[in-house]
Amino acid sequence: MLFDITNKKVLITGSTSGIGYVLAEGVAKEGAVVIINGRNAGKVNNAVKGLKEKGLNVFGYTFDISKPEEVEKSVALIEKELGNIDVLVNNAGIQIRGKLEEFELDDWNKVIETNLTGAFVVSKYVVRGMIQRKKGKIINICSLQSELARNTIAPYAAAKGGMKMLTRSMATEWAKHNVQVNGIGPGYFKTAITKALYENTEFNDWLCNRTPVGRWGNPEELVGTLVYLSSEASDFVNGQLIFVDGGITACI
Repeated sequence: MLFDITNKKVLITGSTSGIGYVLAEGVAKEGAVVIINGRNAGKVNNAVKGLKEKGLNVFGYTFDISKPEEVEKSVALIEKELGNIDVLVNNAGIQIRGKLEEFELDDWNKVIETNLTGAFVVSKYVVRGMIQRKKGKIINICSLQSELARNTIAPYAAAKGGMKMLTRSMATEWAKHNVQVNGIGPGYFKTAITKALYENTEFNDWLCNRTPVGRWGNPEELVGTLVYLSSEASDFVNGQLIFVDGGITACI
């Protein structure tokens, strides 16, 4: 029972595809009531349909995490229709690559707004109910780039580094309300976003040789950590960033 998340209502932002969708399916299979989110209503509906066809208990709500008015209204609607949000997973993110000295300010702002500010906005409105109830879990999907930089992704690294400190700050302020806030730092996982990397033979060989386990991660391997951080097993864990990276941050 320690890791039981049955009937917990879990809102996962940016969960119509990629890692977010895998996380949604994973916790739903563990008995959670999952709330799918995205900006595109068609994609939200398709994601919900796909998971419902597997017999999973999921609902969909379309809103843009970068627009506070939409977030506030949507959180209120979710809690009116489904009940309390027990777990929030801040997963939504984008990637725009480019040389830092040539990076357009508009693109910089888009990355920061979605990957960092959006997590603050959603948390701000969700945590109010958690504070009233004196119970809640917030899990921020950080990154290997919360600790390490790499060429052409400076805005992303800046946002994910900020997410690490936002996680610690949230934990520091909200722990007294029995709200635990932690982060998950995925390493290199095979997703649509990383396709160009794992299809690059030179990079693929470098990564597999550099990672102690000798391979890329599969998104499903993130689910266990999310279940742990969503359950009572982690009630005294707060402000931590757990890397799920095959050991690469230990030795790079």
